[in-house]
Amino acid sequence: MSSPSSRRPAVGLSRERIVLTAIEMIDEKGASTLTMRRLGTRLDVEAMSLYRYVNGREDLLEAVVEALVDTIEVPGPAELQPVDGWQAFLQLLAHDVRRLAKEHPLAFPLVATRHPAAPWLRPPLRSLRVVEAFLQGLRARGFSDRQAVEAYRSFTSFLLGHLLLESAVRGASLSPVEEPLDEGGADLPNQDQELDVENYPTVARLRTSLAEDHADEEFEEALEHLLVRLDLEHAQ
Repeated sequence: MSSPSSRRPAVGLSRERIVLTAIEMIDEKGASTLTMRRLGTRLDVEAMSLYRYVNGREDLLEAVVEALVDTIEVPGPAELQPVDGWQAFLQLLAHDVRRLAKEHPLAFPLVATRHPAAPWLRPPLRSLRVVEAFLQGLRARGFSDRQAVEAYRSFTSFLLGHLLLESAVRGASLSPVEEPLDEGGADLPNQDQELDVENYPTVARLRTSLAEDHADEEFEEALEHLLVRLDLEHAQ
């Protein structure tokens, strides 16, 4: 077995390979066990070789989240029949996000709990691509701007609660990943960034509405809906 000092950078080492390997390791034992040193060992390279591609562990975890969220497919015309409405649109999207949580239960808490790039990018639908497609999909199915934004808030809250619970049942830790002490000097995650939304016109138009805080109303509405549903079930 070669010693760490005798390892040479693996052929084909890249940011993508590093991120995919990190996801594999998180899937096996959770994010808390992922270190640059262990990742280097898995890739058979010096840990310092990784810093050519990722700026420390924080940057790596952000890349992991980005890679996972990038697999979410917002339904397009090919997945829906002409007669399908907004319910089918949301059902297909919800099941695909749940697919992500089921395939990566130990990694999903990262998607759910790490600070997004802007406070109005709500996990788990936390990328501009996904949010733009979500808003456009509902607008195309008759929702007003206000209704689309409200649906975005309610839908993300629903997904987050259910899927975090499912992940916990499958063994995921929901506590924050400890911040590393000396792992490349990366900025700690995503303070409110100034995002370039030029290529996402629906997000750009609704950005102010998306940023509004309606947490109290959303909680009360969700609780009321739950009580109504339980009341109907109890009456049967």
